[in-house]
Amino acid sequence: MSDTTAEIQTGNFRTFYNESGQGSAETILFLHGSGPGVTAWSNWQFALPFFENTFHSIAPDLVGFGATEHPKNPPTGMKKWMRLWVEQSLALLDALHIQKAHLVGNSMGGAIALNLLKQAPERFDRVVLMGSIGAPHKITREIDRLWGFYENPSAKLFRQIIRWFVYDASFLGDRLDTIAKTRYDAAMNPDVQRSFQAMFSGSRQKVVDDLVVPISALRRMTNSTLLVHGRDDVIVPLETSLHLLEHLPRVQLHVFGQCSHWIQVEYAKQFNDLLLQFFTAKL
Repeated sequence: MSDTTAEIQTGNFRTFYNESGQGSAETILFLHGSGPGVTAWSNWQFALPFFENTFHSIAPDLVGFGATEHPKNPPTGMKKWMRLWVEQSLALLDALHIQKAHLVGNSMGGAIALNLLKQAPERFDRVVLMGSIGAPHKITREIDRLWGFYENPSAKLFRQIIRWFVYDASFLGDRLDTIAKTRYDAAMNPDVQRSFQAMFSGSRQKVVDDLVVPISALRRMTNSTLLVHGRDDVIVPLETSLHLLEHLPRVQLHVFGQCSHWIQVEYAKQFNDLLLQFFTAKL
């Protein structure tokens, strides 16, 4: 078993996805976040190889990101994009003949995960939300600048953005320039740029507000849920997970100190071990 990539038709779009552990009995669907130039692999490059001997893992590039087919006339407004992502995720499971999966959502992927639970709870088992959006909060300066990247894009700004994702930039060492260049080049793809600008046009506080899942809906989500957050996250504040902790019924929270938004990178081994324990524990 090894990591592979493939494309498959999901509704109106061809979805590009990463896959590992084919043939395993249980599946994990990994959903990435919203930074410019993000792909499923950039988010989950350490998780998919880790789980290849225990779970079937799939990590798609969401519509509007990466190598997945982009809308020629992209919708504006986060609510319309959310409908696309929910439909894409369910269509991907259908296309791969997966009746039920575990679910991992990072940042904006966490908000998508919550919307999937709201629309099709029977399709999902255990859920992990990492640095998740979907709770009410005042937009941080960093995510406002992140979503406004195309107002004045530059490789220099991208280096700064990458630093925000980690607690200690020295952790990246010599990789900082490589990561920044790779993500910057991906972000400057015209299709990616067109989609991204359509997602985050207008008030970016409104984007945050439009992603909020109502408390009444959270209280109906009975899936066993693990919240994971960096204590020092400057992109999505810890208060979002505290809100979800208060309102989701079957929930626990794990906080990493000296950690910002990239838990799956800064603390890759600890994060993957935590998920493995959660997904395999007897409830």
